[in-house]
Amino acid sequence: MKYTEAEAQKLGVTGWVKNTRQGTVVGQVQGHPEKVKEMGYWLSQVGSPSSGIHRAQFTNEKPISKLEIHGCGTRY
Repeated sequence: MKYTEAEAQKLGVTGWVKNTRQGTVVGQVQGHPEKVKEMGYWLSQVGSPSSGIHRAQFTNEKPISKLEIHGCGTRY
């Protein structure tokens, strides 16, 4: 997940990611809408060098008045 964290820091977004037992990744991203969109593109089209992206699904998208998550990290 270090590549995901590095990309989030580069874009200036906050959030978290977690690998699931089913081989998927879940997470949450917050920040400026354009930067969140760029992160979504990276997650769905680029990813880390060893990732095999077959599908990306983003749900519960909504505007927020202030960041609820500070920093970016991996959850276990």
